Amino acid sequence: MQTEQQVVFADAARMSGISSRSVHLAVTSPPYPMIEMWDAVFCCRNETKKALRHEKGMQAFESMHRDLDRVWKELDRVLVPGGIACINIGDATRTLDGEFALYPNHSRILSAMLALGFTNLPNILWRKQTNAPNKFMGSGMMPPGAYVTLEHEYVLILRKGGKRLFNDPEAKTNRRQSAFFWEERNHWFSDVWMDLKGTRQNTGDKKLRQRSGAYPVELAYRLISMFSVMGDTVLDPFLGTGTTLWAAAAAGRNGIGYEMDSAFAKMIGESCRQAVPQGRHRIAERLDAHLQFVREREENGKPIKYTNQVYGFPVITRQETELLLPLPVSVEESAENRWQVKYDVPMASAEGKPAPIPEKEATPMKAGQLSLFN
Repeated sequence: MQTEQQVVFADAARMSGISSRSVHLAVTSPPYPMIEMWDAVFCCRNETKKALRHEKGMQAFESMHRDLDRVWKELDRVLVPGGIACINIGDATRTLDGEFALYPNHSRILSAMLALGFTNLPNILWRKQTNAPNKFMGSGMMPPGAYVTLEHEYVLILRKGGKRLFNDPEAKTNRRQSAFFWEERNHWFSDVWMDLKGTRQNTGDKKLRQRSGAYPVELAYRLISMFSVMGDTVLDPFLGTGTTLWAAAAAGRNGIGYEMDSAFAKMIGESCRQAVPQGRHRIAERLDAHLQFVREREENGKPIKYTNQVYGFPVITRQETELLLPLPVSVEESAENRWQVKYDVPMASAEGKPAPIPEKEATPMKAGQLSLFN
């Protein structure tokens, strides 16, 4: 088994290199309109520059989103019927012309996607941990001029058309093998995520780091595991530092990323190479967590009815009996901005001996790099 991870340094509003109806899942976090550090990304449009210069907040907000609308239209073209788009976005607060206001990025993107015909599925609130001692906004303890703090972002989950179909036997088998554990289902599919920390990476360039807007690799890995199957193609039209490709490779999916700033090229390559040690660590961690869950359940006298055919351990449901997690073993740059990742696929022996369960290993990180599976 192998996957390919590819980067295209171009504007995602014109993804001519991707065929229509060829992408199964999009996982992305665009630049956030009305967050000042991303103004330069949007100010290629004269209308946006003029609105900000004259401090016309809603005009600037709408102009910035019209830039993003072009990408969402392309996303609609390249997704397969039943494909899923997961968009991590935060709202913005800003004072312009003496007026403090919230700019609802999530609702503006949601409106644009619904207008394209997408179906909105239940969304996720990512409540980001913060240690800020003075996190309130506005006039402190004085009503009515104090403001509610923004301590969450959204993960919008949208589907193109009806449910994705898996009609032939091979596709059905692959879907069953791509299952997740029952206890993971209970945790991952909550509508509030509080266990993921925000991410900062040491790019060696302060301005570059600010432009990355990286989310934790666990966020991407979790969404990829939830909404795609092994061998699918995952797209990130705002790739940044390469987190989504890293997560796709670790999960046994193909990845395509679009990024306008080629200054990220070195970091993206480093991210893809991390897919082997970090991916192996995350898979071993998942298996170890399941075994701990089994032990605790059995100690409490709760029966477990089924057995996984690959690893030989107990599982709660029939849908988990064919579950397997391919281990990445090598990554090689096959061409400029393309990487091939190869995997060991676990399987029971001909005599029925279960596949070995990998042990958790130390995961080497580069100095200053903080984005781990959290």
